[in-house]
Amino acid sequence: MYSFLDETVADNMTRTVKTVAPTTTLRELHRLFSADDFNCYPVIDGDRLLGVISKFDVLNCFVFTPSSMIPRYDDLMDRTVADAMTREFVSVDPDTRLQRVLQLMVNHRIRSMPVVDAGGHLVGIIAREDVMRALDRCATT
Repeated sequence: MYSFLDETVADNMTRTVKTVAPTTTLRELHRLFSADDFNCYPVIDGDRLLGVISKFDVLNCFVFTPSSMIPRYDDLMDRTVADAMTREFVSVDPDTRLQRVLQLMVNHRIRSMPVVDAGGHLVGIIAREDVMRALDRCATT
């Protein structure tokens, strides 16, 4: 189990990442969530990571507050990812230890996070499943 302490993001992340553009509509995003069974996508413009969009972000668009009127469903679904995405997000670099990733996931209650290089370019994604797979592997060695 101690070998888990030496595990890094680079050795466990998913390198081929499905992303969305900021111009993607929430309607299109909903289809992607259903097709891919993902909870979150990085939002990319060219090679720049702008933010992340999760199912929670989409649901947040439908929250009713006394100071707002409820927009029609179709109007909300025609909004873009840029309107709903989270611009301040937790990310890690490839050299980050998985123990740190585990702490971040638990502390921030997140399922996955982007992996960015020193230049801020998206190079992968690390998810709970990746961390759990590493824990299982390290527990049996």
